[in-house]
Amino acid sequence: MSEANVELVRSIYEAWEHGDFSRTAEWADPEIECASVGGPVTGGFTGIAAIADGWRAMLEILDAAHPEAQDYRDLDEERVLVLGCLRGRDKSSGQDVEQLRANLFRIRDGKVVRLIFYWDRGRAFADAGIMPDTPNP
Repeated sequence: MSEANVELVRSIYEAWEHGDFSRTAEWADPEIECASVGGPVTGGFTGIAAIADGWRAMLEILDAAHPEAQDYRDLDEERVLVLGCLRGRDKSSGQDVEQLRANLFRIRDGKVVRLIFYWDRGRAFADAGIMPDTPNP
């Protein structure tokens, strides 16, 4: 099942990398639990509509927001950790932004039931219970 989970997460990132943040209902459980940790948009939220609100909040801060997956880590039968980068242009300063990030997906029965957006990879590694240099199995 974990290989299928990694493929699901890859498909999510493929859409995100092309600027398509509209397919959440296809991959998320209707009661998905989400959190954003350590960034300008922080806190927890529940449900597909709340994810759309979170994307809108991010897009209010960044022009040309472009998330990019760099590494997929299959942690166990339910969890996939994605190391990535978020690029864009800060609307208030006009400065280019390049932020190394991590997202932790928990998947059950082919749907994402929990998603944590980490603005600090170290925190993601700590919360996932792995060391940063742990190789992908």
